[in-house]
Amino acid sequence: MLFNRTALTATRAFSTSARRETKVAVLGAGGGIGQPLSLLLKSDPLVSSLSLYDIRGAPGVAADVSHVDTASEVKGYAADQLDQALEGVKVVVIPAGVPRKPGMTRDDLFNTNASIVRDLAASVARVAPEAHILVISNPVNSTVPIVAETLKKAGVFDPRRVFGVTTLDVVRSARFVGEVTGKDPKETAITVVGGHSGPTIVPLLSQNKNAQGVKGEVYGKVVHRIQYGGDEVVKAKDGAGSATLSMAYAGAKFTNSLLRGLNGEKGVVTPTFVRSPLYEDQGIDFFSSNVELGPNGVEKIHPIGEITAEEQKLLEACLPELKKNIEKGKAFVNKA
Repeated sequence: MLFNRTALTATRAFSTSARRETKVAVLGAGGGIGQPLSLLLKSDPLVSSLSLYDIRGAPGVAADVSHVDTASEVKGYAADQLDQALEGVKVVVIPAGVPRKPGMTRDDLFNTNASIVRDLAASVARVAPEAHILVISNPVNSTVPIVAETLKKAGVFDPRRVFGVTTLDVVRSARFVGEVTGKDPKETAITVVGGHSGPTIVPLLSQNKNAQGVKGEVYGKVVHRIQYGGDEVVKAKDGAGSATLSMAYAGAKFTNSLLRGLNGEKGVVTPTFVRSPLYEDQGIDFFSSNVELGPNGVEKIHPIGEITAEEQKLLEACLPELKKNIEKGKAFVNKA
């Protein structure tokens, strides 16, 4: 099962009327991430209504997913029905775009995905300006600033409501560190800060007591695997796609965390890429660190805390690259 018993028990404590208001839209529901993500969201008791949109295939995915025996309603919307898909939506998850292929970096995806994300964000700004937007489309380091700048142009940007989903880095970290330590991944939860591509991914192993013993060559290998785990999947799929199933799992996991926070559950803290003051003095106004989620979305941004010399080096490599990625996203919107 995707969600642990504690999370599910917590959701039962909320009134039915609170849950009834939680309409979630998936924009890009017909794709490799969108389909399994839609299925997982159908199984989340906090999702009362699921609105599936894509330029092709969404009504079919909706018909299929709607047969799953949970209480939520599902509707699919065709290419010309984006506005209808967004009406009354509280949370918008965006996995739309093209997947990575062998030899491609996340940055290579920029030209195609930047336009898609900008146009979807403009529609959200117009139809559901108070919705929380969860960006999965890569490169996240650039697409989140694209969403923010698009919302700013429309006069509806609220930094508490825009999130880059970096949960896959967190999921991979727990799994890979669990493997090298012989521990259950539940015991190797790792805070991952920075961004969501290659050298901008900074896993803080020193902050988990079960990971503190990972040193030397093993440390270097596990950090590299966390940073470039996506390449592993792209290569294994041999040109047929990128990380879709694990990304769908991570996207559903983060959506569930946000919904729990929106419903008033206390202490929901997870890394996510948001507008952040942590490195703003260096011209980096988006950054992933532990964020407490609540009824307004972002409630509190946690500092990164104490880190080792090795982690400091990773952070120093992350920041200039992240700054370039953010500026590229902003420039894309503001040149128009």
